[in-house]
Amino acid sequence: MFSNRFNRAIVITKHAQLRMVERGISDADLFDIVETGSTKFRDENHLWVYKLMANRYDNLICAVLVLEHSVIIKTVMHHFTVEE
Repeated sequence: MFSNRFNRAIVITKHAQLRMVERGISDADLFDIVETGSTKFRDENHLWVYKLMANRYDNLICAVLVLEHSVIIKTVMHHFTVEE
């Protein structure tokens, strides 16, 4: 996968892949979240990308990203809440 939004290849860690399976999150849903979800940056390279998915009951769906030479997806969560 390649992120046009971040202009980098997407790498999904084994941990994130396992969480995707556990939480029923497809590759297509994950790609949609990365490309079109809302963002909350922790710092310049670490962020959460999250999105309300209309077909799910366990929203918000969130991916934790690290921006380096690629977009590294460290984990995928559900029932995510955004703290201001």
